[in-house]
Amino acid sequence: MQQLFLALILALWVMVIAIVSVQNATPVAIEFLGLRSVELPVGVVLSFGVAGGLVVTALLITVARDRRPQR
Repeated sequence: MQQLFLALILALWVMVIAIVSVQNATPVAIEFLGLRSVELPVGVVLSFGVAGGLVVTALLITVARDRRPQR
């Protein structure tokens, strides 16, 4: 059941990114700590953000499981 829920969340994110990127193809540039990126479409920036969040969350879950005391 949990895997189905996670798959639905991921599918919903993909649909939202697709809709936003089709409706808004305006290039944007990300500025962080004084550094500015190249201009990319909004959908690409959202895709990188979601993919990065998924990877970081998976790594944090793995680390949290390894630190849990054994019974």
